[in-house]
Amino acid sequence: MSKILILFHSNDGNTAKMAELVAEGAKQIEGATVRCLTVDEASHEDLIWCDGIALGSPTNYGTVSHQMKMWWDKLPPEGWGQSDGKIGCAFSSAGAWGGGQELTCMTLLTILMNYGFLTFGVTDYVDKQFSPHYGSICAGEPREEKVKESCRRLGRRLSEWVSTLHHGNKHHHPLAQDYDRFKHLG
Repeated sequence: MSKILILFHSNDGNTAKMAELVAEGAKQIEGATVRCLTVDEASHEDLIWCDGIALGSPTNYGTVSHQMKMWWDKLPPEGWGQSDGKIGCAFSSAGAWGGGQELTCMTLLTILMNYGFLTFGVTDYVDKQFSPHYGSICAGEPREEKVKESCRRLGRRLSEWVSTLHHGNKHHHPLAQDYDRFKHLG
């Protein structure tokens, strides 16, 4: 069973709505158990519990919110090294396009890497010229279907990677259909 944590901070509800969509996508893979928690609700035990994490923060002045940064800064030192090899990804909302959402995602991924998480990008295009390469991003509330699908795809991909890499379910590998197509080459 894949254990997925969606951990987020939201100033005005936009990042929270993204978190719900990421959780929706994560639940699309059989056997996934999902906890969707704010930084005020989550504890160090939730981090230990999970196999994979989607980390979400509003973009504040081009970077993560201080509440998100503080959550990680206050983790107990005995937890260090307990996340090695777990899978992680990121998402962010800002007031406008070009507000630094991808920079925020990169900062979130850097935080995860410092804790030993293996991070990934999503190469899928969910709409014309729209892809969650560095994480799902949004300007304001996630209203457009392409933004919603980006969040769901990110969550689904997280569950796929956790199921494949942590539990050996090769049929959940994101490229499983492509692999089947090229079996004869191999």
